[in-house]
Amino acid sequence: MDKQLLKQILLDNAQLVEKIEVLPRAYALDESVNYVFTGVRRAGKSYMMFAIIKQLLQNGYTMADILYLNFEDERIDNFTAADFNLLLECHQEIYGREPQIFLDEMQNIIGWEKFARRMADSKAHICLTGSNAKMLSKEVLTTLGGRFIPKDIYPYSFKEYLNAMQVPYDEKTLLTTSGRALFFQHYREYFFWGGMPESVGMKIKRDYLSSTYQKIYLNDIVSRNKISNVAALRLLIKKMAESVKQPVSYNRMSNILSTINGKISVPTVQSYITHTEDAWFLLRLRNITGALSEKESICKYYFIDNGFLNLFLLDGESSLLENMVALELFRRYGHDPENDTVYFYNAGEEVDFYVPEEEWAVQVAFNLSEESTRQREVTALTKMVNVLPCKRRTIITYDTKDTITDAHGKIEVIPCWEWLLS
Repeated sequence: MDKQLLKQILLDNAQLVEKIEVLPRAYALDESVNYVFTGVRRAGKSYMMFAIIKQLLQNGYTMADILYLNFEDERIDNFTAADFNLLLECHQEIYGREPQIFLDEMQNIIGWEKFARRMADSKAHICLTGSNAKMLSKEVLTTLGGRFIPKDIYPYSFKEYLNAMQVPYDEKTLLTTSGRALFFQHYREYFFWGGMPESVGMKIKRDYLSSTYQKIYLNDIVSRNKISNVAALRLLIKKMAESVKQPVSYNRMSNILSTINGKISVPTVQSYITHTEDAWFLLRLRNITGALSEKESICKYYFIDNGFLNLFLLDGESSLLENMVALELFRRYGHDPENDTVYFYNAGEEVDFYVPEEEWAVQVAFNLSEESTRQREVTALTKMVNVLPCKRRTIITYDTKDTITDAHGKIEVIPCWEWLLS
């Protein structure tokens, strides 16, 4: 790496960070902790670091104490792990101080975890971001040695979206005609177009979301994994969107793709799905009652944001509702590689979600106006009680509120917007 170029980039970045305005998010952060922020591209990981930097500046530090570098800067495409010391030298020569270190998109640098561990061992304050789930694999976590706290960063929750749009949602406002109308206008907007932070406030979001999807698809999935059959991958993602709400088996997906695009093997399907998960584009949900082999090979998958899912769907309201519920459950209860915090249940009858620590069973139905739909959802929740403990049973709808009673007690029916604000 050219030292003068690195110095120029560091000085440019210092000016950039000072100008950035940071909106508060629903993540509690300690400016003295070493974090690894992971999540899909443009979910707001960098802004989590900027929030910590702004807090440090408020506490008396200056930009002379801050080293910020984004490894997606095309000017440093040839940066390697051997250049990390040079980076520290550049900051020392500019400012004469040891920095607090903030590094973006670290997955681009092979061997980054050894440098991060060395810095943490030397008591340096260091925060990192990455757009690849493998950044927190067991091997990497072993190298980091417990010196970092991992944080999964999702697109805006509904509350964060409303706050960013400055839409009030207190009880008094929702009792007024104008306040309620404005609220439900934004509920519908969030429902269809999600909460990618940079899209908030855009009048036409499809173009932005389509562009971001292409960036994730081409950079984080195709290029990173050297995929040659891009047509098959594109078709697989489309089929995964159409299959939201349904358990997907590798075998079945292989058969579907093979009839359309030529022979696609089961191992190829498995690797393609894994690559989309690594890019944080799809999130896996396992069957709590499934055999070990089925837990891995027959799963449900959800998209990281409703806006991305909506790019692939026509009349997909029920899929969008379930996807939105899944994302909020992952926000609240976590989505680690083993994902032992949220499941679906399928043992003859299917229940969309089950949270073991709460003993909570959740069905999702866009509405319950049809008696057949109502009976199907209630029957599954009734039968599930005989298999797994259920202290709480809920049906989440788009806008219906009710209470249903069966032999085991009450089933609450709650609008998704109300649950999202709870």
